Amino acid sequence: MIINRLSEIMGRERLKISDVINRTGLARNTVADLYHGRAKRVDLETLDKLCSALNCSTEEILQHVKLAEVQ
Repeated sequence: MIINRLSEIMGRERLKISDVINRTGLARNTVADLYHGRAKRVDLETLDKLCSALNCSTEEILQHVKLAEVQ
């Protein structure tokens, strides 16, 4: 299972969705869907922009965990 941790990263940095939009140039819906965990897929370009803007790695934003660990 893939866990999306964008909201946690943004929370640590006290960033709003609009802050991330301004830093990345991504569409509001793209950032909002990722933030709220509604996104079903993510483009590599989107991940690249988020990682650059938030100074983090893809592994920090998206983490793979075994299903047994989640339950």
